[in-house]
Amino acid sequence: MFTEELIAVSQQPRVELFVARTPGPSHRTLLVIHGGPDWDHTYLREPLSRLAGTHRLVMPDLRGCGRSTRGLSDDQYTPDAAVDDLIVLMDTIGVDRADVLGFSYGGLLAQRLALAAPHRVRRLILASTTVEAVPADAFDDWPEAMERRTAQARVWADPLLAGPELTRAAAVAAAPADLWRHEMLPAYLRRLESVRFAAEWLRPLRAGNLPRALLEDAVPRLTALAIPTLFLHGRYDMTFPARVVQEAADTIPSAGAEILEGAGHMTHVDQPDAWLAAVSRFLFLD
Repeated sequence: MFTEELIAVSQQPRVELFVARTPGPSHRTLLVIHGGPDWDHTYLREPLSRLAGTHRLVMPDLRGCGRSTRGLSDDQYTPDAAVDDLIVLMDTIGVDRADVLGFSYGGLLAQRLALAAPHRVRRLILASTTVEAVPADAFDDWPEAMERRTAQARVWADPLLAGPELTRAAAVAAAPADLWRHEMLPAYLRRLESVRFAAEWLRPLRAGNLPRALLEDAVPRLTALAIPTLFLHGRYDMTFPARVVQEAADTIPSAGAEILEGAGHMTHVDQPDAWLAAVSRFLFLD
């Protein structure tokens, strides 16, 4: 179903993105931007692969991630550089305008893409992400969230872990917090086994040199942009609280929100059918 290839998006420095694509009509292209950022796109293939045929899926690994170019200098890992790569990718594969789905950190990049090239984005899906900073006390009245997030914090603080091993260990430790339905945990952990974790973005992050991806003025700028936007979120997201997302959606006239019950941060794993149905409904709103 997916064809896979490396596509050059920069010459100085040389950057090639690993891109998985499915057949489908060009005017129904869905560009999917994964999160992490030191993950790859594969954890999002399901259930999105069910859209193949009605949509042309384009799922790249960001620079430094998965099977895309790694080993760049730390100053080459920035949100703006990643967005520039995606615009060049669209040019190279002949996509004038696409629907864009950004997941978690990828949602922050999706916002930047829409603002940098609004004529290239038909509809915007912000999945399990935010447009506003999460308040420091957001989880103070939610003991279960604090408890589930503790395991991941311990991994990040472990001095014996480094590189992709640290990124993978953190993802596995975070799994109980990222999912709401405990019965989905074994299948999700198997999915993580296939992810090609990196640590390219982690280096500048830990050095304090990674530019912030979240835009301070995202809400007024997205409001002015008026691109149809869907916030797709889990009710029990322990990374970005659903109430913060709902408030943002209520503020932006061109936006709406679908908050799925029985789902956490990895909403597409907790509730794959409902999540995909929400994506489909939104994409076919004309």
